[in-house]
Amino acid sequence: MAGRIEDYALVGDGRTAALIGRRGSVDWLCWPRFDSSACFAALLGTEDHGFWALFPAEAGAEESRTYRSGSLVLETCYATPTGEVRVTDYMPTNDGSHLVRIVEGLTGSVAMRMRLSVRFDYGLAVPWVSHNELGDLRAISGPHKVVLRTPVPLRGEDQTTVADFAVAAGESVAFTLSYGLSHEDDPPPIEPRKVLFETDRYWRDWSIRCARGTPWDEVLQRSLLTLKALIYQPTGGIVAAPTTSLPEELGGVRNWDYRYCWLRDSTFTLIALMDGGYIDEARAWRDWLVRAVAGNPEQAHILYGIAGERMLPEIELDWLPGYEGAKPVRIGNAAVDQFQLDVYGEIFDALFQARQRGLLGDRDGWRVGLALLRHLETVWTEPDEGIWEVRGGRRHFVHSKVMAWVAFDRAIRAYEDGDAPDAPVDRWRATRDRIHAEVCQKGFDPELGSFVQFYGGKSLDASLLLIALVGFLPQDDPRVVGTVSAIGRTLMRDGLVLRYDTEDQATDGLPGGEGAFLPCSFWYADNLIGLGRREEARAMIERLIGLSTDLGLLSEEYDVEAKRLVGNFPQAFSHVTLVNTILNYARAAGPAKERCEG
Repeated sequence: MAGRIEDYALVGDGRTAALIGRRGSVDWLCWPRFDSSACFAALLGTEDHGFWALFPAEAGAEESRTYRSGSLVLETCYATPTGEVRVTDYMPTNDGSHLVRIVEGLTGSVAMRMRLSVRFDYGLAVPWVSHNELGDLRAISGPHKVVLRTPVPLRGEDQTTVADFAVAAGESVAFTLSYGLSHEDDPPPIEPRKVLFETDRYWRDWSIRCARGTPWDEVLQRSLLTLKALIYQPTGGIVAAPTTSLPEELGGVRNWDYRYCWLRDSTFTLIALMDGGYIDEARAWRDWLVRAVAGNPEQAHILYGIAGERMLPEIELDWLPGYEGAKPVRIGNAAVDQFQLDVYGEIFDALFQARQRGLLGDRDGWRVGLALLRHLETVWTEPDEGIWEVRGGRRHFVHSKVMAWVAFDRAIRAYEDGDAPDAPVDRWRATRDRIHAEVCQKGFDPELGSFVQFYGGKSLDASLLLIALVGFLPQDDPRVVGTVSAIGRTLMRDGLVLRYDTEDQATDGLPGGEGAFLPCSFWYADNLIGLGRREEARAMIERLIGLSTDLGLLSEEYDVEAKRLVGNFPQAFSHVTLVNTILNYARAAGPAKERCEG
């Protein structure tokens, strides 16, 4: 059985990532890309679906773990009655695809065991295992191949590769697992300790540039390091999470594939990176965004593959029992075909914020923008599926209309700044004003004193917390204040904010519920900051930080009943909003104020 979600650590190489549990088992790894099929899928099943464990042979060892400071190198120490060892896990950031595990003796002598069970295609395919002429173990199935190199003798046991060995103080043993294509030569070997030094230096050199001067500098740096680990370096695309189908409700059906790039996260991500001190990564994300949406504006999607792929069909893997029985397990995401108006606002806001921070665009990017706006002029009046990708049918969601307003507003402001030549700005202004008036008339309920989820409805939605954060209305507008108050009364659970009432299945379209959505909780704290309620905001920030794992990682949601993290992990959007909220609190002109005022 897989460990708790919060028991996993992340290591990555800028192309994919592995999740390693407290018990020393790699239970999730898709190779060679985030969205490739998994060769270790025990996270969503059992050991039969692939894992790689490295642990003391004697039961009852005391475990402690940490990342090296400013690095994504993981160190786990085990204390046993006979001695102590340290296991160092990392993925090299240079060429090749490797996962390296080094066991070092610290005191005494410790008997260790290694168990490797490679199962390609998400645990379905048992590989053919052999040894090459150098004695390296090779596992091949279809196009896939992994090679294990170690000085430790290996043996087969029930279709699992096993090694038993001892490490005394001052000794060390390395295991290097390398991925390659089965029709090519074996991946060239690496020198594990030399590459460890280079990898650790890579992460430290990167993280040293992180913004400082907040009450939570270490938390800020760890969140930015996590975001860096979720960037697919060849393209600049940022996956929402490296996992699929970790449930939003334990045992439930809200299990989605998050190994893709969502446009709804664009502006928050870009601001978090730039204000966190990382211009190059922000530029790469901006460039990925422009490439992804280029083409026929009617075919714009809400999410894309990490290289900009548009075809991401949703498939259920019926041979996997799911995380703690949460089925179905899905790969691909049917939400790719949904219509969401907020996407256009995110695109234009991201590009505008990039220009405001010195990332100049190009003429092709502006031409793409003009085509998108022409399309938006004709479709903003239509209902959509909304920011949360509901599967209960389209409605006139208030947040969607607000973000359509944002698209025209940012285009107008770009024109006024001289960045948008030959623009039909008078028409844009008329459309912007029309959207604003309609939202204020149809999206606000005087009886509730609050904006509502969709026109004519009475339900609330945490996305309404963005109304002030995107500059649609001032933070102190009575309608905004009333909305924040109403959300605090109705969507708050144990100090955390739900997205909306999932019991309303006519809108939601799915059975069951979910945990509190962590980004929404950060948005609530942002509003408290904007309203001058700083003590309440700080308490909420501390509460949210306290939900992170011992390694500083956050998932998408938190189950307030079970007191557990739920949803895909680690979640980029949670860390993005954590970064922005910390900077909003620490700076007089934080990301929220900059986003509103430009």
